[in-house]
Amino acid sequence: MEKIVSLLTTTEGRIGRQQWWIGVIAMVVISIIASIILGILSFGNTALLSWLAVLLNIALIYPAYCIGIKRRHDRDNDGTDLKILIAGSIIINVLQATGIGVDWVDAGQGVVLPMPAIWLGLINLAYAIFAIYMFVQLGFLKGTTGANSYGLDPLDGAA
Repeated sequence: MEKIVSLLTTTEGRIGRQQWWIGVIAMVVISIIASIILGILSFGNTALLSWLAVLLNIALIYPAYCIGIKRRHDRDNDGTDLKILIAGSIIINVLQATGIGVDWVDAGQGVVLPMPAIWLGLINLAYAIFAIYMFVQLGFLKGTTGANSYGLDPLDGAA
């Protein structure tokens, strides 16, 4: 348990792909459990649930940053792209919670559905493409072999 806590709360050094995946799985489990609890607490109020989702996103930023920055360090990268990814996530989450860029469309029989404006759809598309790029960088590409500017190679067992 101590290793998971350290994985999700420290930013120093490097981690390999396996440790990154362990951190991601831990965060997904935490997110699912928290989402279920928040869904119950919102009592079906979608506006409240949207803002609770923003709070959940904010609560998970630091652990996501910790595992992401250590993975970027493993690839000898300073993590600027990770910071852009996280900032984009926050901006899109807040836009969705506030309803900015969303039109409500009558689907008939009293059903009203949210429809993103074209500009928001394009922002979401650009963000999704960038997120896929980062997913490949973090989860699939091997780190720098040997020591780099951020520490020893985690695959050598020394880090």
